[in-house]
Amino acid sequence: MRRDDRNDPFDDLFREIERMMNEMMGSDAVDVNVERGPAGFGTDTHVDIHEDDDEIRVIADLPGVEKDDIRLRCDGQVLTISASSERRQYDERIRLPDRVDETSAEATYNNGVLEVRLNRSDRSTDIHVE
Repeated sequence: MRRDDRNDPFDDLFREIERMMNEMMGSDAVDVNVERGPAGFGTDTHVDIHEDDDEIRVIADLPGVEKDDIRLRCDGQVLTISASSERRQYDERIRLPDRVDETSAEATYNNGVLEVRLNRSDRSTDIHVE
């Protein structure tokens, strides 16, 4: 994992290892769709998404960030993580695999790891045809 904004010759290798690990995990693995901020900002933030029938969990590595410097926003489909430390800034927009109830969000931050739990949304409903 890169610790600064310089090009890392092992970046492609780490991405390939991560792809193979996700492939080995089978159908439970979720392909993370992360929209990055400007170049140099959060370009190597590790984000995992875990989902089950009731909730979606987003786990992001934010080393060196204080809890008070983290800002989260969710519109039901995209989770935005903005954070800053003395050395870098993070600005990640993560497209969630399913619609969520953004008012159900709970977040914890411990030792540089952010975990956000979101309940799946039940906004769709059956429509009776007359």
